[in-house]
Amino acid sequence: MIEENLSIWSLIVNASLLVKLVMAILFIASMMSWVMIIQRGLVLSAAQRNFREFEDTFWSGVDLNSLYNELTQKAKQEGGGDGIENVFRAGFREFNRLAQVNGSDPDAVMQGTDRAMRVALSREDEKLNTSLPFLASVASVSPYIGLFGTVWGIMNSFRGLAMVQQATLATVAPGISEALIATAMGLFAAIPAVIAYNRYAAVTESLNSNYETFSEEFSSILHRQVHTN
Repeated sequence: MIEENLSIWSLIVNASLLVKLVMAILFIASMMSWVMIIQRGLVLSAAQRNFREFEDTFWSGVDLNSLYNELTQKAKQEGGGDGIENVFRAGFREFNRLAQVNGSDPDAVMQGTDRAMRVALSREDEKLNTSLPFLASVASVSPYIGLFGTVWGIMNSFRGLAMVQQATLATVAPGISEALIATAMGLFAAIPAVIAYNRYAAVTESLNSNYETFSEEFSSILHRQVHTN
């Protein structure tokens, strides 16, 4: 009988209303974090792959005008570009626009080009960091939510002891066990979230660094071009 009362499902079903609410919140947070973990993993993997492919194409000696036209057409077909391609298109588009103005100052052309690429870099950074704040929140808050449910459940167990003449392990075990499930669920939600956040934050930082390095190299190429003409 005691073993039946201590089964995981029976402990969850027989838990107090507040503990059930805590478990429900943690379960929802865990499911949402897993959805974001999978979605972010796919997005960041695609961003890394696209960056490597773009760099291979860019440094292969391809004509920049042809590359720009190809990426612009691709962006129109897909409803918008992504990643380093957007940085390249923003910089090259602004460079061509300013360079075609009669009597344009080369330094002014490069300032406008660099400004356009900085704006594109900022937008890409926002895209890469999407969902990371939520994962950080789940990782930091879930253990405390679970601990709150545990404290409340144990408090109710000790309150129940005051109503019995003799306290035994069979009396207190179910209440304490259901309370500890809340802590376990808090850790179950927090551990994957913190691992994913640390991993994805490192990947995002690496990608942003790669984007900035490329923009500086691309700016140097355009700088030589505008001062040569």
